[in-house]
Amino acid sequence: MNSLNKTFLPTKDYKNRNWYLIDCSGQTLGRLATVIAGLLKGKNKAQYHPSVDAGDYVVLINADAIVLNETSKHYLVTHPGRPGHSLKIRNVVDCLPQFTIERAVKRMLAQTEAKRLMRRLKIYNGENHVHQAQNPITIDDVTNLYSSIKITQ
Repeated sequence: MNSLNKTFLPTKDYKNRNWYLIDCSGQTLGRLATVIAGLLKGKNKAQYHPSVDAGDYVVLINADAIVLNETSKHYLVTHPGRPGHSLKIRNVVDCLPQFTIERAVKRMLAQTEAKRLMRRLKIYNGENHVHQAQNPITIDDVTNLYSSIKITQ
């Protein structure tokens, strides 16, 4: 049989994970979350297959400078359902930016894989992060993701 006609399916031991660095300043939450979810699943790779985990690590810096719609009336309602605990209503704008980004990305992933993939998402409020040793690939423009990735090897 000709080996050129076979489809390459990476095995479960196929570990070719990249680290990406995204600056959140001036980015809108929804568009940023869709890009992050795709990178965590590995949909930007040529060898992507839904049954194989080939996702990458994502480091977000300047999370406190993310753009949220201040005029929208979006609330978080927490009702623990236990006696003696009250109903809590918070505005999304008043929540921590790390919590808001995690919540948006987690809800864009499938329930069965969200917990595992969210471990690869690292969020920092400032410019400093502890992942310089991994040499992350900087993504400058999130809207044009594939044209802004500069792979240097």
